[in-house]
Parts: sequence; C-alpha cells; structure tokens
Amino acid sequence: MCIFQRTSKTQSSSSSSTISTRMIYCILLSVFILLVYLLLSLSLFQSKDTINAYFLSSQDQPQSLTEIDHIVFGISSSIKSWPARKEYLKLWWEAQRMRGCVFVDRPLLSLVNDTDSHLLPPICVSEDTSRFRYTWKHGDRNAIRIARCVLETVRMFNTSSEEVRWYVFGDDDTIFIPQNLVRTLSKYDHTLWYYIGATSELNHQNSLFGPDMAFGGGGIAISSTLANVLAKVLDSCIERYPHLYGGDSRIHVCLLELGVGLSHEPGFHQFDVRGNALGILTSHSTRPFVSLHHMAHIDPIFPNSTTFSAVHHLFSAVELDPLRIFQLSVCYDRWYSWTITVSWGYAVQIEARHLFLRDVLRTQKTFRPWINYGSGYTFTTRDVHPDPCQRPVTFFMQNVSSSPGDGTIKSVYKQAYQNCTYDPISSPRKIEEVRVYSTRLDPDIRQLKAPRRQCCDILPTSSNGGKVLELGIRECKEDELIYIHP
Repeated sequence: MCIFQRTSKTQSSSSSSTISTRMIYCILLSVFILLVYLLLSLSLFQSKDTINAYFLSSQDQPQSLTEIDHIVFGISSSIKSWPARKEYLKLWWEAQRMRGCVFVDRPLLSLVNDTDSHLLPPICVSEDTSRFRYTWKHGDRNAIRIARCVLETVRMFNTSSEEVRWYVFGDDDTIFIPQNLVRTLSKYDHTLWYYIGATSELNHQNSLFGPDMAFGGGGIAISSTLANVLAKVLDSCIERYPHLYGGDSRIHVCLLELGVGLSHEPGFHQFDVRGNALGILTSHSTRPFVSLHHMAHIDPIFPNSTTFSAVHHLFSAVELDPLRIFQLSVCYDRWYSWTITVSWGYAVQIEARHLFLRDVLRTQKTFRPWINYGSGYTFTTRDVHPDPCQRPVTFFMQNVSSSPGDGTIKSVYKQAYQNCTYDPISSPRKIEEVRVYSTRLDPDIRQLKAPRRQCCDILPTSSNGGKVLELGIRECKEDELIYIHP
C-alpha cells in the first residue's frame, strides 16, 4: 500500500521529489494490479465460454424443418412390374418438387412415347451386377441390384447444387404419404448418421432377417451423411454376403458393419399380411402414418372398390389432413354403453358394449399372416367374433370436406351393410351415417416426438331420428382421461 505522512516545511523541499516518486510507483502498481485482474477475468470468461460451448455442442442444435425438396427417392422396380405399379406412384409423386429415380433391370423401350412420364420419376437402368455372387437357394439375384440402388442414387445426387438431407428407398408398390414422411424425418438431425424404418409385422420374418432391420417394402430413410459413406463401402459388403436373401438385408448388414443401428418408426408399414387389413389400419399408433406396402396382396381397404380406387379414395382425406390419417380416437356413449372408435379418414366402428381402452387398442385379427409359420405378430391382437352380426358396426369414409371459414374439417362415414337383425332402440346398427368434425392436425416437432392421442366427444347435434351420429375430435385437456364413464 502507498502511505503518505504529514511533513514539516523544512523537510518539504528535500522530500518533494521522494513523494512524487512514491506517487508514480503507486499509480504504476495500481495499473499493474488492474491489468492482472482484467487478464484473469478474461481467462475465466473464456474458460466458461469454452465449457458452455462444449456442452451446447453435445445437445441438439435447432435445425430448419426438412422439406420434400431435401429428400431424394430411390425406387426399385423392373420392366415386368413397372407398367402396372406406376399408377401407385402417381398418387403421391409430386413431379415439380420431388427428386429421385425408378430403377429397372433393363431399358423400357415402350416408355419412349409415354404420355404420363411427366407425372412420374425418371427411369434409370441399373448397373450390371453379374460379377457379384448370389447363393440364397431359390432366391432372386435382383436383390443385389435393388441393394445397389442406394449406391447408384447417391452417386447421382450427392453432387447436386440443391441440398440433400435424406435418401429414401422403397419398392414400386410402396405408397408414401409425403407430408408425413417429411414431418417424421424433421424430428432427426440429418447431419448425424440415421437409418430409419420399421420391421415386419411377423415375428417369424423378424427372426429370419433380423429384429433391427428396416424392411425395404415399408421404406428406408438414410441420412445423407451416412448414405455417402455407405455408398463407398456397399459393394464390399455385397461381396461378403452372397448368402443373404434380399436387398434390404444387404443394406442392413453393411450398416451394422459401420456400427449403425435402426431408429424404429412405426409409421413405416411393411404389411406382411394378407386378406382384410381393417384390424391393422384401425389400430395404428399415434405416430404419423408414413407408408403402405403390399396393397395388391390385401383386400381393397374400402368396400366395393378395386385396390387402386380404394387407395385413391384414401388420398382424398390425406390431401386435407395428412397427419391425422388413421389416427385413432375413442369415445364412450354412457347412455347406450357403446364404445366408439374413429380411425380418421378411414373408418368408424361402434361396439355395442363398453371395452376398456387397453382392449380397444388391441389389433383386431381380421387378417392372416403373409407366411403362416404360427409365430405370431409383433403386436397384441384380439379375435373377431365368427358371426359378422356380433362384430362392431363399421362405417367407412365416404367423403371429406373443409370449411374455408373456420377451418373445420367434416368427414362422413357410411355403414357397411350387413344383413343382421337388431334392436332398433339400443343397437348401433340403427345408425346409418357418422359425421366427424375436427380441425387440421398440425403438431410441432416437440409434439411429434411425444405424441398424445386426441379425445372424442359425442355431439348433441346428432339427429335424423337417431340415424346420424355426430362426433367431435379435439385435443385432450391436460388431466383428461379416456375411460368408461359410470
């Protein structure tokens, strides 16, 4: 410290220079201490910033939403299947916005003057794969060509001037719902390595091909960063695994060698079933419905329709509210003790009794397995009554419309006729038409990551002598339960 003492006049002249020197030293010392303090403070702040930056870098950084323009599609086909199956692609392909290619085994000369080519992806002829071995007994070596669609698609688009975030692969009979695909992929950081899809509905298929393999028919999404690396090593993997059956198996095993596992999304549907798919479609999860496969191998999903016209009819609802399609809401009628389920855009079912919610959500076994090995399904099921007149009354979507004023969406469902006798007072068979009112479902990314089922109300406007039932679908209140009211 600098201490100054009082001095006498006789000493003033002799000590004045000494005092001045002390003051200079004090000022210099103070400046030095201040500089040291500032340097230490700056170092601490920089250290704190570095630590904060470290932890922030380990967290999800905000990303702009994925758009359809960020996705490139690789569709596997053949000259045999393409002429018929291209009609499915017309339902969902947006030629002005989408990028991709349909891979066939050899040139399709008949398509040179095809009048609908502008509505479809371009046709690409796959490269020769004769140098690769294929040893699966009674299998189809086209599996190698289909696996290499990944490699060929990436080579074709990875130098594009437009950003590519995701590569999505499917079969020519895979029907995607583009808006739902985009929103599903928006949950993920495309700069990381992601392999996204779903397994089969059959335990046997999963045990045979792997419980963590994305089945190609249901669709496979691979982030561009991962796809670029996969394309470099895929041929070497194909050479090591000649004994595998399908193209999706080869993609899967190569990703395993890269250390990447499956991110399961239940909205991708392989549909390894046959017959009536009503039970699966009316028990879909709360995740967006992304894809349909094997449509030609199941019954038309709407009565009195062909397979193609039924899917076309479904897309009339998809266009108005894609994220709500097949979303299940349940409400209970306490007056008649009915259990009512709304699989939006598809079907309404009324059970003439009260069922606990956990039982309602079990999948009705209206279908049969793709291959009957008796190993069961990956979900819980409930048997349907052998007598059709004892089953729930089913109403199928007839039309969907939107009110431009308030945005209300009205979907109308008509009863599928069954020649059954019933009580005209208490039976749900007296209902001829169900009208469902809702607003467009538009959850943000946080809600998509943690979805919640919506609630259903029986509206007091139900009229026409009890022949019309009107329902409302809405967000549940914070602490609202979906349960049987006493």
